[in-house]
Amino acid sequence: MSTLSETRRQTVHIAMGGFALLLRAIPWWQAAILAALATLLNLFLLPRLGGLGLYRPVDIARGYPLGAVLYSLAVLLLIVAFPHRPDIAAAAWGVMALGDGSATLVGHWIGGRRIPWNTEKTVAGTVAFVVIGSLGGVFLAWWARPAVVPMPPLAFTLAAPIAAAIAAALVETIQVRLDDNISVPAVAAGVMATLSLVAADAVWAAGPTVAGALPVALLLNVTVAIAGWKARTVSTSGAIAGAIIGLIIYSGAGAGAWLLLVASFLAASASSRIGLKRKQVLGIAEEREGRRGAGNALANCGLAALAAILAVTTRHPQGALFVLVVALVAGGSDTVASEVGKAWGGRTYLITRWVRVPPGRPGAVSLEGTAAGIVAALGLAALGVVAGLMPASHLGSAVIGAAIGSVVESALAATFEGPGVLNNDLLNFLNTLAAVSVALAISGG
Repeated sequence: MSTLSETRRQTVHIAMGGFALLLRAIPWWQAAILAALATLLNLFLLPRLGGLGLYRPVDIARGYPLGAVLYSLAVLLLIVAFPHRPDIAAAAWGVMALGDGSATLVGHWIGGRRIPWNTEKTVAGTVAFVVIGSLGGVFLAWWARPAVVPMPPLAFTLAAPIAAAIAAALVETIQVRLDDNISVPAVAAGVMATLSLVAADAVWAAGPTVAGALPVALLLNVTVAIAGWKARTVSTSGAIAGAIIGLIIYSGAGAGAWLLLVASFLAASASSRIGLKRKQVLGIAEEREGRRGAGNALANCGLAALAAILAVTTRHPQGALFVLVVALVAGGSDTVASEVGKAWGGRTYLITRWVRVPPGRPGAVSLEGTAAGIVAALGLAALGVVAGLMPASHLGSAVIGAAIGSVVESALAATFEGPGVLNNDLLNFLNTLAAVSVALAISGG
């Protein structure tokens, strides 16, 4: 596609963010109807209205502009998900419109140094995303702020969109084919929704406790990271990321949560070594001989680390600790299920079509692996109860959540991993997110 066509396309992408100004003036349901109508227009009427100039070659072959459809659909989902927080919906829309659009334009116009882990993205484009996306997000959050009752703190309005833009820009650099019009608004809205839970009084009250835990947390996690690196269970990046995650979890959620983190990691690492020679012969062994990298750590434990932060920065510490437990249980048990299935699985089936497939294929499940995953989930969840992180009455919710999260991940892997829409790390993160969502729904939040 020509540079001129892409410039026109991204200019429209950015300009559509101006409609976010309406979120201050009209009820959410009216805004949702308009977004739904826009989705239908992009799907069926855009080419008849002279919109072919906005199509990429793949859109012409498909018959409709997928990006434009997903854009308006994302706006619709933002409005429906945050009916009483138009500031969050508007800011996330602004990050998508201005940040993502500016990144593409600057990348095309300036070029320059490429992102090391994704050479399709430029450093200049990512910087533009953060700067312009932050400005747009802050302005739209401020604009919609009077429509929120009670009005959110000004500090949230000024800081949360910046954090959202940074997170969305980083996710946008991940080398997958998931459309940015899905990932960017989802991440931006998720970050802002999470930050909306933070309470200043909880932060101040937790300060001395966290500060007192830091020396021990630092000593423990540096020691464990070095030991793991020397034992070849983690790579250098995995050791650094793991130490940071461990530091956050120990300082925010305590020694019991840290022990659960270590137990989850040991379960995953041990299961990766089971039947390693067979996995290597079949070509389905984990990369780096099972050594966990930073991506593995963030995907499986990132949500738990966030929960540890929320445990000391919000007025919902018990709910945050429950999220932490479920996230670690889901991450550890899913790895056990996968690795045991690859090593000892007798018959493996593709979960979406229930046909026999070779071990290790994305979306493949086995009786042996599933059983091992459930046993691991029970053991890790029980440890969470013993550590005082959640009541015994929540054990079933945690195990069921982990089991369903694993099913969701397998279904997504069978559908999207092969085409490169999602990679293994994103699938692992979605596993923990699905598990937490299910567990919270079952337990009543």
